[in-house]
Amino acid sequence: MRADRLLAITMLLQARGKMTAQALAAELEVSRRTILRDIEALSIAGVPIYAEGGHGGGIALDPQYRTTLTGLTETEALTLFISGMPNLPRDLGFQEQARHTLLKLFAALPALHRGAIEQFRQRVHIDPIWWWNEASPPFWDALQRAVYDARRLRMTYIRADGTIAERIVEPYSLVAKAGVWYLLARRDGEYRTYRVSRIREAEVLETPFQRQPDFDLETYWREHTRQVSGRASSYAFAVRCNEQGLTFLRRHILDVSATPDSMGWYRAEMRVGSVEDARMLAFGLGTGGTVIEPVELREDVQRRAREMLGQPGQ
Repeated sequence: MRADRLLAITMLLQARGKMTAQALAAELEVSRRTILRDIEALSIAGVPIYAEGGHGGGIALDPQYRTTLTGLTETEALTLFISGMPNLPRDLGFQEQARHTLLKLFAALPALHRGAIEQFRQRVHIDPIWWWNEASPPFWDALQRAVYDARRLRMTYIRADGTIAERIVEPYSLVAKAGVWYLLARRDGEYRTYRVSRIREAEVLETPFQRQPDFDLETYWREHTRQVSGRASSYAFAVRCNEQGLTFLRRHILDVSATPDSMGWYRAEMRVGSVEDARMLAFGLGTGGTVIEPVELREDVQRRAREMLGQPGQ
């Protein structure tokens, strides 16, 4: 709707300052001509908006102008309160500030929306953190300081294969995904992602580094996630399992193909990220299932099971 777009233009300019018509058009997914018509409509309505031509020009609001939250719909007001992730401000040290911000937002909302907000808060609670969430490491403050101050970081890190490595990295960003923190850092000219829970020691060095001027965290992470997702289901394997085993598998994997047999068991086929993931699931089945294929995985699981039981290999 045009009214929503006019409000969005006003809020964008208020939040970001001067923007070109082309940038506004890209943000709102409309044509540049539509944006120019909207700017004219806002000006006629009395909004102190102006445009400057030439190099460095653009569209801007009068610096003294501020819109309020009175134009929010009830759904938009609800969105403000469900989009927050309460545990992340805690991890970053902003827990009190986040609570005060929500209180201020609640006070600024139109009175007719406050009842709906309170009703919703008493009926729906969103907790994005796993039950067994990883606690913040003792060097958490050092990680944040290295990222914020653009200082090199020396760290001891446990790699996926269990080996320990010492790295000196340029820490760019901290990213929380599903309640798990990752450190995005640059090393040897490449961006790399380290799971914070695998870092054992971290020391902020006095040596500063220069961030790449064209780096954009949101753009990088979106592409990185796409690439990881493309590799996430690269290893295929099959097991024979009972109903309890099938329930276990489907609790951990979204796409499991299961075919029952005459004995009441199932042939379950699936794809996971690596042989390590497949091995973990195979052991998780316990007596509720056994690997059928590939043969290499079945033999690997059997060998490791004998080792755990202290039995000699065959």
